[in-house]
Amino acid sequence: MSFNINNLVRNNIRNLKPYSSARDEFKGEASVYLDANENSLGSPLVKWYNRYPDPLQWKVKKKLSTIKNIAPEQMFLGNGSDECIDLLYRCFCTPAKDNVVILPPTYGMYEVSANINDVEIRKAPLLNNFQLSITRIEELVDENTKIIWICSPNNPTANSINRTDIYTILNNFNGLVVVDEAYINFSRQQSFIKDLQDYPNLVVMQTFSKAWGLAGLRVGMMFASEEIINIINKVKPPYNIGIHTQELVLQALENIADVNEMIKLLVDMRNALSEVFLRVPIVEEVYPSDANFILVKIKEARKVYNFLLTKGIVVRDRSNVQLCEDCLRITVGTELENTKLIDGIDAYLETIAE
Repeated sequence: MSFNINNLVRNNIRNLKPYSSARDEFKGEASVYLDANENSLGSPLVKWYNRYPDPLQWKVKKKLSTIKNIAPEQMFLGNGSDECIDLLYRCFCTPAKDNVVILPPTYGMYEVSANINDVEIRKAPLLNNFQLSITRIEELVDENTKIIWICSPNNPTANSINRTDIYTILNNFNGLVVVDEAYINFSRQQSFIKDLQDYPNLVVMQTFSKAWGLAGLRVGMMFASEEIINIINKVKPPYNIGIHTQELVLQALENIADVNEMIKLLVDMRNALSEVFLRVPIVEEVYPSDANFILVKIKEARKVYNFLLTKGIVVRDRSNVQLCEDCLRITVGTELENTKLIDGIDAYLETIAE
């Protein structure tokens, strides 16, 4: 396979002269900053936020590089993974011309962002075991296919995608293969980050929203070749990650042991919750999970969902999603929340037994 990034990037992006911010033009430390038209008198907060943040978040990336074992230049930090998704469309997919392949059931923003960017979506549904249909993917790919989106561990099915299948796609597709690893920390699977050196068409996404517990900060991570990251940086907003967010992420990165302990506890509770649901009479299947949630096939799932709402318990009804008919997606909560959930299921069983 011969991969050339210039064959993928949109013409207008290839020729784009990116916006150059004040913080792009001066790199380093100074005692007097009079270059960015900031309010030099400060802000009304106790901590001043009158200065623009580092547009490329180098302190965060350098700290991350010691954890992920990858160069800072091969990282992009987005305002959530959703910004990473949108930028991949905007850089590599020409509207009303190009197409991408998604593998439903999967994360919904791949399709939403494609529609926003006027990019054709081609769907290769997963097989009944929630694995890839390589044959179907191959049938859909043509010269205008720019991206194949693979979510692993997958949302909403919670399983990891067979690595051999992903390698098959990487070896036979000349476009970008994006592996979304939002839930990788809850899995025994190795990250595909280590494969970036061998596959120039590979892009790996991760997030601070799940295992790191920082969903409210909105920080997504994207790892790729330096060539791909440079293209993304041409298009991104100048200051897409605020100072406070960068500071808090840096603090979190100093507490890896705490995060690892939370991951272990969540996995233990996930496994225990799965065991409980296996004993519930109306449950038809509890699918294996490599994530911080479980997918449960349950009789009359919509009724169960609505009943739980009356008890103040919100899960995700996935009944209308292909291959997830009569399924609820249930996040692993705290011990108290999990207990309330089980109590809610017991209460529902009492109503249908009457």
